[in-house]
Amino acid sequence: MTIMDLFCPEVLIPWILSMLLGIFVGGIPGLTATMAVALIAPISYYMNPLAGFAMVLGVSFTAIFAGDIPATLLKMPGTPSSGTAILDGYELAKQGKGGLSLTIDLICSALGGLVGVLALILLAPFLANFALKFTHYEYFWLGIFGLSIAAILSKGNTIRGLISACLGLFISTIGMDATTGYPRFTFGSIELLGGIEFIPAMIGLFGFSEVLNIVSSRSELKNSGVKGDFKLPFKEALAIIWDNKWTFIKSSIIGTFIGALPGAGADIAAWVSYGVAKNSSKEPEKFGTGSMEGVIAPTSANNASLGGTWIPALVFGIPGDSITAIVLGIMLMYNLQPGPLVFQNNPDIIKGLFSIAIISQFFLIIVGYIGIKLFGVVLKLPQNIIAPIVTVFSFVGAYAIRNSVFDIGVMIVFGLIGYLLNKINVPTPPMILGIILGPMVENNLRIGLIKTNGSFWPFLARPISAILVIIIVVLYSAPYIFKLLSNNKKRVN
Repeated sequence: MTIMDLFCPEVLIPWILSMLLGIFVGGIPGLTATMAVALIAPISYYMNPLAGFAMVLGVSFTAIFAGDIPATLLKMPGTPSSGTAILDGYELAKQGKGGLSLTIDLICSALGGLVGVLALILLAPFLANFALKFTHYEYFWLGIFGLSIAAILSKGNTIRGLISACLGLFISTIGMDATTGYPRFTFGSIELLGGIEFIPAMIGLFGFSEVLNIVSSRSELKNSGVKGDFKLPFKEALAIIWDNKWTFIKSSIIGTFIGALPGAGADIAAWVSYGVAKNSSKEPEKFGTGSMEGVIAPTSANNASLGGTWIPALVFGIPGDSITAIVLGIMLMYNLQPGPLVFQNNPDIIKGLFSIAIISQFFLIIVGYIGIKLFGVVLKLPQNIIAPIVTVFSFVGAYAIRNSVFDIGVMIVFGLIGYLLNKINVPTPPMILGIILGPMVENNLRIGLIKTNGSFWPFLARPISAILVIIIVVLYSAPYIFKLLSNNKKRVN
């Protein structure tokens, strides 16, 4: 196989078309990146392996990025990993910098994806082996670490952030107990046995709640929340990324590492990198108000994580997320057995896969630019037009996941919850984080305690677990330590 084989019509055309589909699917709230890959998978069956992998890889990278577009313009995440985009991206759009925010987003998505792919090529065996050392004890603390980010995401109020996170944890317990098979908080509802579907809840909290805010503020109904001319200043965006290069590098590494942990995924990578960026920033107070670091960190991490998810998938046949789970099925369809021997038995296919992943990042710039321009017409619409559009997207997105009217009801309820929480200044992002990480924390805690006959000591004694505990303690104590040092410095002066 040569690079030119990737540019022949039978590979290039379906490759580009799939990436355009990824922009469309990822940009519509409720239609996740996993759904985009699932739609492509049946078509790839009839393609040669290179064309099939090009379609799957292309659609996954573009769908993850595209989710940030409605999050930035409408405060309505297109994918779970786009939830962080509403924190600073939407605030920048309200300040007339929506085009700049999405340009930074696009470039960092491509560069972050490139970092993840290069890590996949260079470090696959090592990182996959390290990821396999994570047991239930380590995954429990990883989940606690993610929940600890709630304190960081909260705008100056750690207590309210933790309350929101705990509320999310409670919501995650609704449904059938995976260990005992006993229904919890279902109140006799058959629909609740499967738990609260995450996507309708997210759409309600971030999308429909915004509609309720618009309707309740009738005096502002004719004024668009997003301001300014919609331009994509690549030169300015590159300069900002360069000024925050360490944030980009750090977030891309975090995203790659978390992606290599089976079951973690791009959404956790985005939230964790955002929290780490805020905790280590010289201006943490700007996060949530339109911080450029707040845009760079999560979007670099979530696309970098896609490269990371392929590490355990290729080396050990363990899917890193739902997307690579589908991909593993496609590999088996092509008679490619994932595992260490795949590099020896199918070197041309693996070389082609790596090349496709790298080239897809450059195609992402072009396709993403088109997508942003198309979605940019939203900027020209007043809020009395935007509100019905968001409402329609909310209902369609909630229904599309399981074709369930019940999920529409879930979306409405969470929209009301989000609206009320905003009124009392309780942040909603920590709640989403609690819903995402709740099953991970609970299941690994219970399985770990079962294995140890109720002893918590292994959760603390294992080296990786101990490191995670130390990081969590530092995470909570760092702001107070910095404040104490600052006060002492003032006294000395």
